[in-house]
Amino acid sequence: MGLTVDIRKKLNGFSLDVKWRMEDEIAVLFGHSGAGKTLTLRAIAGLMRPDEGAIVAQGRTLFESSGGRRSPEVDLPPQRRRLGFVFQDLALFPHMTVRANIAFGLKGGRGQEACAIDRMLEVFHIGGLWQRYPREISGGQKQRVALARALIGRPDVLLLDEPFSALDRGLRDEMGRMLLAVRREFGIPIVLVTHDIKEACEVADRLIVYSGGRVAQTGSPWEVLERPAGGDSAALVGGLP
Repeated sequence: MGLTVDIRKKLNGFSLDVKWRMEDEIAVLFGHSGAGKTLTLRAIAGLMRPDEGAIVAQGRTLFESSGGRRSPEVDLPPQRRRLGFVFQDLALFPHMTVRANIAFGLKGGRGQEACAIDRMLEVFHIGGLWQRYPREISGGQKQRVALARALIGRPDVLLLDEPFSALDRGLRDEMGRMLLAVRREFGIPIVLVTHDIKEACEVADRLIVYSGGRVAQTGSPWEVLERPAGGDSAALVGGLP
């Protein structure tokens, strides 16, 4: 059923007005810093309330407001939205082992905890690291742990806010391949924020180009690269060699 976003928000002189829809695929929000990409993720996650609009994930309304009422008609708190979120800094707990960090993503159903954690360790190829602490593993391994923690609760949508930006090109390519494997394994909408056009085109099923708080163009990477819609899209995607 996918994810539908149709929201407006004015914040500190910035105006966000975006509307897009995706299926159970990888959609990349691409654009310069300050274009509204992370603000959109925060709205989906329930960390920022839009002024009006609607957000629907897998047929379930997370937010809905006409803007004419003091309170939204629907505004589920973050803990009820069934979303996985990987932040840019990963936010792993330094005092917890790899296994404990992953287990933290479970909400209820503790009878299946051991099996669920073992499955995540297997999927992300980190089984040999389960007793280690974040300081004892590499950057790429930390990325895998963060993804495992975000996905262990089987969320409806996975949100990724530039989680690979601190990695070198080789590791970024490796994590791109891992993301494609996640899509096959979990079959849910995955929204990735990046300003790296190469990374965007390598993993995206759908590219959503942001410019100045608006959607400048939506389409497959091929469509956006070969047929940019207007000057904003052409300027943004022109950096790909």
